[in-house]
Amino acid sequence: MREDLISRIIEEACYIVETGATVRGTAKQFSLGKSTVHKDVSERLKIIDVELYNRVKKVLEINLATRHIRGGEATRKKYLSAKEQNA
Repeated sequence: MREDLISRIIEEACYIVETGATVRGTAKQFSLGKSTVHKDVSERLKIIDVELYNRVKKVLEINLATRHIRGGEATRKKYLSAKEQNA
C-alpha cells in the first residue's frame, strides 16, 4: 500500500477516535466520500493497525447505536423552527 494512502487512513482513524465523529463527519472533514472513509476505517485499517482499528470500531458501534437519537433530535428541531416561523 502507498505511504500517502496509509497516512491518510491513520489520520482519518485518529480523527474518529479523538472526536467521536461519524463516517459522514469524517468524510466532510477530509473532503472524501463517505464510502471511501468507510472502506478505509473498516477494511484497510485492519491490515495497517489492528489496535487502532479496534478503537475506531468501538466508536463507530456507539455512533450506530445512537443514530436514531440524533435523527429524532434533528427532526424535532426542524419542526420547532417551522412552528416558530409560522407563528
